[in-house]
Amino acid sequence: MNAIYLSGTGNTKHITELLFNSIGANGSLVPIESPDVNEALKEDELILAYPTQFSNIPYLVRDFINRHEAEWKDKKIFLITTMGLFAGDGTGCAARLLKKYGAVITGGLQIVMPDSIGDCKALKKTHEQNKEIIAKANKRINEAAAKIKTGNYPKEGLSFASHLAGLFGQRLWFYNKTTGYTDKLKIDSSKCVGCGLCAKNCPTNNIKIVDGKAVAASQCTMCYRCVDFCPKQAMTLLGKTLHEQPTFEKNSK
Repeated sequence: MNAIYLSGTGNTKHITELLFNSIGANGSLVPIESPDVNEALKEDELILAYPTQFSNIPYLVRDFINRHEAEWKDKKIFLITTMGLFAGDGTGCAARLLKKYGAVITGGLQIVMPDSIGDCKALKKTHEQNKEIIAKANKRINEAAAKIKTGNYPKEGLSFASHLAGLFGQRLWFYNKTTGYTDKLKIDSSKCVGCGLCAKNCPTNNIKIVDGKAVAASQCTMCYRCVDFCPKQAMTLLGKTLHEQPTFEKNSK
């Protein structure tokens, strides 16, 4: 079994690694933007993990599934989504698309993790609350791993009821935010020092350093890596003010 994941600020990476190790998988864990992802896709059994965005799949993940449509037939796929509060059918959205290409969905897991959207106050919690959320997530992963090892795969987000919850809970109202990449990433050039950290870590190569400053194009997948890792807090996306940079590393300490 191999695992392919999209992780903006570390939440999904952590969950994927923990489940992968807990079930005793002996394959590879590969970021979705890695050149090694094509090799990882050759495995017959896969984990596909990503953060839920507005009860939907990030466009980068949807595009990845579509571009590799010939690779999915008869593959066994277990889906993981992470969320700040609500996922609805976050796993179900990918499941329906993968089934269209002939994949077999073995199960789904939807895990609440600390919010990673640093420029929006709505879901902000204290450091201790975030540590508690991570502890609960770790416990859920270990419980799920014990079931998976007996062949009892969780089916979270895959039911018709979950589909309705995701559709009417968020997706209908925010569908336009996940139908493509966005050009809404804002960079304060007066703060940017051109360190290149954002460009180096962007999964879509959306950011370039031009004349010593970061410049964004229109291929942002809203992963929040650049926003939450920028050493000068020069970037915002959904909001106008950066309130914190809530990476997994910071929240777990």
